[in-house]
Amino acid sequence: MATEGQAPTASEYIRHHLQHLQMDFSFQGAKQSSIVDFSVFNLDSVFYALILGSLACFVMWRAARAATAGVPGRFQAALEILVEMVESQAKGVIKNAKSRKLVSPLALTVFIWIFLMNAMDMLPVDAIPHLWHTVGPAVGFKDYMRVVPTADLSTTLGLSVSVLLICIFYNIKIKGLGGWSHELIAAPFGDKWFLAPVNLLMQLIEFLAKTVSHGMRLFGNMFAGELVFMLIALMGGVWAWQFNPISGGFWLGIGHVIAGTVWSLFHILVITLQAFIFMMLTLIYVGQAHDAH
Repeated sequence: MATEGQAPTASEYIRHHLQHLQMDFSFQGAKQSSIVDFSVFNLDSVFYALILGSLACFVMWRAARAATAGVPGRFQAALEILVEMVESQAKGVIKNAKSRKLVSPLALTVFIWIFLMNAMDMLPVDAIPHLWHTVGPAVGFKDYMRVVPTADLSTTLGLSVSVLLICIFYNIKIKGLGGWSHELIAAPFGDKWFLAPVNLLMQLIEFLAKTVSHGMRLFGNMFAGELVFMLIALMGGVWAWQFNPISGGFWLGIGHVIAGTVWSLFHILVITLQAFIFMMLTLIYVGQAHDAH
């Protein structure tokens, strides 16, 4: 950050807020020189994802336990509408009723979990990081904290890889290991021996493209939203650091309030839509695993 007693510059502020609270688990105790280092964990993303995932499960458990056959309350009615929406979408994509018993609750969990992780973007940018600024260094951690797990590529790709593993499971379960292996070398160009390498390559590219695009879509939208909130917060920072009723800083403060309110209202739609899109793509990819080429 900036020198002690001085306000940070815009670039310093954004760079600081884009840093994760990380821990290096490599045996050497030092980060590797490669671009991808699997020994480094973003502890903030893991922590908030686990907390919000537990909260999502608790919400659904609480709704199921409180469900009655009579007139439902507002909480139960809202969850029932959500369950019916997910179930209707699942029926339109996955025809196997036995598979829907697992996939529908999975899709519902994915929707609520991702919505809660996305909703962390609605918190004031500096609220939790400012608290961590005093607590973190005192307990031996660095002064970094990001609170939106879905703005972390490792989180979204982890979710999309999980969906890939579920698709592989259903491919083997529905078609059998032999049937799916034959499909890998027989589709999409036909069951000819000389086309087998091309078919296999196309299948691998398809699985890779689905997985990467599934995770990148959510990450890109949430990262962009987080960055916009940071830029809006900078407007308020300029107002606080250079307050003068007759200067431009004063009007930046007014613009900070207006822009923050408008973007927050719009972002409610964004976080909901992104959770719905990720859920629908999960259903579509699992549904495709049930189809034979």
